[in-house]
Amino acid sequence: MSKYKKQSHVIYKCDYHIVWTPKYRFMILKGGIKALVEEDLRMLCEWKQCEVQELNVQEDHIHMLVSIPPKVSVSKLLGILKGKLAIKLFKSYPKLKQKPYWGNHFWARGYFVSTVGLDKEMISRYVKYQEKEEKKNEDNQQRFELGLSIQVCK
Repeated sequence: MSKYKKQSHVIYKCDYHIVWTPKYRFMILKGGIKALVEEDLRMLCEWKQCEVQELNVQEDHIHMLVSIPPKVSVSKLLGILKGKLAIKLFKSYPKLKQKPYWGNHFWARGYFVSTVGLDKEMISRYVKYQEKEEKKNEDNQQRFELGLSIQVCK
């Protein structure tokens, strides 16, 4: 059976799959920025009594599978995560405030959220291994384009 969590007056299982992107979907979440984002996401979630079950920071978006207690709304949690991370990123990397980047806005406005029920294992695998699949598809696309350009040159 599923793993339920307890607080003083509630027993719950509230798991969410959340995805969000940097503004303009810039491919910026790599290297030191990626490490900072991963570390701080886990720290901020722990501070709000949320449990990060899976986390995948890719160059242009973040996937997170997280268990959130009923007293914390998803929108409040995302507001805290995106706000605190943006402030820290701009302090740690002041060049992000310059063109061609953002000014004072790091994250795109919206986000995707889905409750996780019986398909938790499938979503967990998807979040964990999505990056490998994307790279495989990217490599296949590059091979295809290379093959087309070779044929055109002949």
